[in-house]
Amino acid sequence: MHSRILVVAQPGRRPRLECHGGLAARATLPDTVHLVSAAATPLGGDTLSVRVVVPAGARLRLCSVAATVVLPGAHSAVSRSAFAFEVAGVLEVDLEPTVVAADAVHESVVVAAVEAAGELRLRERVQIGRSGEDGGRWSGSLRVDVKDQPLLRHRIELGAGTPADDALGAPRACISELRYPETTFDHPGTVLELAGGGALATWQGERLPA
Repeated sequence: MHSRILVVAQPGRRPRLECHGGLAARATLPDTVHLVSAAATPLGGDTLSVRVVVPAGARLRLCSVAATVVLPGAHSAVSRSAFAFEVAGVLEVDLEPTVVAADAVHESVVVAAVEAAGELRLRERVQIGRSGEDGGRWSGSLRVDVKDQPLLRHRIELGAGTPADDALGAPRACISELRYPETTFDHPGTVLELAGGGALATWQGERLPA
């Protein structure tokens, strides 16, 4: 199944939404959109595309109503998601965690283009396995440009068969948070200021904090 979401924020009005496939978007407040699963997705073989446009003068908060549970499909274990953010206004992305269950494999790509006056907060939370599971795998890449100049190129892999996988103790959970242009904020992990402005915070461990 291929699911596709388009969210276009509009100053002073509710966002414009287009939804296709197993994922839906709902405007819960004038400046807030929640993603809602309309079917069991992502399963192995599924793809998800989300594009968010926030023009100058607009604000948007993108959330989800529940954690995303990734499961293997009947013919493939691999599912993919792609998020594209175009930010000239203010965008906050704070989705519930992605849980890679059983032996599923999920590949995530996030691309953000921020204009000169744009503001972005982007948080990703990932957990490998439900209780008693540790065989899944997740990879995530994050590419951010500001004013058409590279700000960040970042990649994380978690789970079975990844470079960080070790029988003696390998992380099975991570939290990554990017803020631009803000450079200092509270975070359970390490906060690094970026040369082009903003900051990236990362944390890894066995289980996501409650």
